[in-house]
Amino acid sequence: MIELRRSFLSIALLSTLAACGGSSNPLTNPPVVSNPLNDQGQQHLAFAYFQKCINPIFIALLPIQGTSVTNTCAGSGCHNGVTGAGGALRIVPEAQPIDLSDPANTPDVIRTTDIYKNFYSAQGMVILGNPGQSRLLAKPLLLNVFHGGGLIFPSDTDPNAKLIKYWITHPAPLGQDEFSPATYTMFTPADPKTGTCNTQ
Repeated sequence: MIELRRSFLSIALLSTLAACGGSSNPLTNPPVVSNPLNDQGQQHLAFAYFQKCINPIFIALLPIQGTSVTNTCAGSGCHNGVTGAGGALRIVPEAQPIDLSDPANTPDVIRTTDIYKNFYSAQGMVILGNPGQSRLLAKPLLLNVFHGGGLIFPSDTDPNAKLIKYWITHPAPLGQDEFSPATYTMFTPADPKTGTCNTQ
């Protein structure tokens, strides 16, 4: 009786799997898998804005709301690139800004720097155009996600939260990379050296 029941269950399972796969062999893939090319291109977050306006947030001494504790995001127990325990975001606190007006600082050169490592790590915590779903903003605001560092920004109107939100919602124009001078409009005046960081 037990053997008959096992046989029946095996046949039922194979039938179900065959129906899901669209073929008689439940362990194969469908005959045609279509992966159309994305000819729309990809947008990039602005490196100049990150370097001047976002990276300083990571190394600033910030209060943990509701406590008397202050810390930096790049602290040793948090997101420090070497000793941090704070998930995927990794920050090199000693990263130095790079002069974007110097022709010697080509994209290939910039991509080898510590400040670019910070940029690369931070953009991995972003859903382009969607600050509320981006962990870079959702975690310090405790927006339906746990943050071991606690509540850092009391609301989305916090000056640092506004900078992060602006960065996430203002990528480089389609077809241009993260170093595009078109992103300099994120500063007033439109110059990453002398301009102030826009937030609206």
